[in-house]
Amino acid sequence: MRIGEVAERAGVSVRSLRYYEQQGLIESTRTSGGQRRYGEDAVAWVGLIQQLYAAGLSSATIRELMPCLHAGVSTPESRVRLRAEKARLDEYISGLERTRERLEAMIELAETPNPHCPVVLG
Repeated sequence: MRIGEVAERAGVSVRSLRYYEQQGLIESTRTSGGQRRYGEDAVAWVGLIQQLYAAGLSSATIRELMPCLHAGVSTPESRVRLRAEKARLDEYISGLERTRERLEAMIELAETPNPHCPVVLG
């Protein structure tokens, strides 16, 4: 499959595919004319890579996990790594929740009339 077809079917840019390949996340073969060709499973792999990026994993972490993903098995090391990533995400989500609570408090304060604060917000 040509790079443009993979990009279109996966909903990513050609540039993203080149980056994924540069990072060792996907592989292609080259035609005699130098054009990239991808296997039929490339679209599914790109979708998985997108999900892992959306979950906050780095290229390096995804690259470390790829052998296990390709083999369809996990190792004690990959499970440790995944748990560490989950813990990192949990902490990040907690921080976002605290920020949201602060914003809610600020909104409530801004919507409460205060004779000592002549500035009208909104």
